[in-house]
Amino acid sequence: MQVREAVTAPTVAYGRAAQQLELRRNEFDLAVQLGHVRTLPGADGGRPRVAAEEIARLRAAPDFPAGLRDRVRTVGTAGAAELASITGDRFTKLVRTGHLSPVGFYLNRYRAVVWLYVAGEVREFADGHPHLLTGRLPASVRSRLEAGEDVRARNWRARRLGLLLRRTDDPWEAAAAIASLLAPDDVAEVVGDPHERAHLDLLRPAPAHPRPESLAARDIVDRLRLADDPDEILWHRMSLALTLEDARALRPAPRPDGSGAQLPRARRGPERTRLLHRLRLGRRRAVRAG
Repeated sequence: MQVREAVTAPTVAYGRAAQQLELRRNEFDLAVQLGHVRTLPGADGGRPRVAAEEIARLRAAPDFPAGLRDRVRTVGTAGAAELASITGDRFTKLVRTGHLSPVGFYLNRYRAVVWLYVAGEVREFADGHPHLLTGRLPASVRSRLEAGEDVRARNWRARRLGLLLRRTDDPWEAAAAIASLLAPDDVAEVVGDPHERAHLDLLRPAPAHPRPESLAARDIVDRLRLADDPDEILWHRMSLALTLEDARALRPAPRPDGSGAQLPRARRGPERTRLLHRLRLGRRRAVRAG
């Protein structure tokens, strides 16, 4: 969680904070994402920093550092299934139907996607849903599986977007985060002004995972980053259009000559109406299909 306030107290650089908290870099990133470590905005939009007081608070915990490490421990499917005392096949069925959201992923040497889950969340899920761990799965879950449902990537994207939106109170940055989940053609349809699109590209958040060197692996990762379900795409298009209205009301996007002009509201209104209409249609189709 990033605290939006003036940085006046002593702070520590991002990497140095990870060292002082005895966390690996990926563990520290996850600790920030899950809200276990509070950060402060860096100067001039630079990398976030951590208040020295925040580090002292975490280090003073009686279970430090083991407790903090446990809270950011992640497991793959096999490890998660073991924590829940179920088979890997059953766990996969549950996460495919959205009962638990991945927090990250990586590609193994065979370029297969390995989803990661927070160990503590797996334990909480198992404790809170014992009826899903034994016996036959509910009919609603079975029907979704038979239809080929797999919402792991979608839930991961939603979780990442939530993190990005919590980190900012600037509507242009929020719009850029939403746009990062859409293909360029979708963004261009919603954001007709090329100067606004350029501004969103400039504010685009850094990828959650570095791009692999292999073209084949890069293609897999790029597909996971973008919304692919029609209803998901429509939802993000609508969110982008509405967030842009807030951004334009706050300040116009910069232009090469240093000026900026608000787009006429008439150009934005029809897009909002059209997206709302299409989103409703998409949801009705999804209900009928289910």
